[in-house]
Amino acid sequence: MSERIFSLASLTVLELSPPEMVDVAARAGYSHVGLRLVPATPEEHHFALVADAGLRRQTLARLRDTGLRVLDVEILRLKPDTVVAEFEKVLAVGAEFGATELLVAGNDVDEQRLTDNFALLCDLAAPYGLHPHLEFMPWTDARNLEQAVRIVEAAGRENGAVLVDAFHFDRSGSRLEDLARVAPSRLRYAQLCDVAGPRPADMAEILRQARNERRFPGDGDCDLPGLLRCLPANIPLSLEIPTLQLLEQGVSGLDRAQMALDKTRELLARL
Repeated sequence: MSERIFSLASLTVLELSPPEMVDVAARAGYSHVGLRLVPATPEEHHFALVADAGLRRQTLARLRDTGLRVLDVEILRLKPDTVVAEFEKVLAVGAEFGATELLVAGNDVDEQRLTDNFALLCDLAAPYGLHPHLEFMPWTDARNLEQAVRIVEAAGRENGAVLVDAFHFDRSGSRLEDLARVAPSRLRYAQLCDVAGPRPADMAEILRQARNERRFPGDGDCDLPGLLRCLPANIPLSLEIPTLQLLEQGVSGLDRAQMALDKTRELLARL
């Protein structure tokens, strides 16, 4: 069996520039990183890899020097007014970095249009060797696993996939029995973290927790062993674990990345 891929997600160390992130991932023992080519929100601090050729060169140099690879790039949003062809520059940059996976959010209440645009994105991404993953999040219009699978299957593209994030799986009320029935070809990587406490009734609080207050694997209440058993064996894991409190306490990006990886390895050793 090949060694499992562990990738450091941007949101875990969002304060770091991409070259710094690559260095931290290498020092902590990761094999891959994920790069945020498009910001998730207008407010977040963003390093403009798509527009800044110099920053791309620096990041590519650090990847070469460390031997790390890029697993995924993010985040494209499919909205009512989306023109899919306008994403081509982002796809080209993703391919330049050697990424194989592309994170996509569904922000269109019209499910048929969302499905059609996802299919178009898959077609546009295929020549770049990219697999668009529709990530379900309870505050978006792909709210849970069931809906995300329905959209991806209806799109009918071989390179289309569903992204399971442990936080969103828990907070969307998705079910392990449904996950166990998803075709393995639709599950190419997953995002791992833990979740503390019961699901809040307030969606704004769920969103705040998702972006600022996750737990390291084994430190929360999510059935991560059950989740991992329902996913394909040895699936690549992207560790997306923002911990704003630790950041504010002065815990370095390296230390947080290391804790995430150590806790994940401890969890997997108990399976």
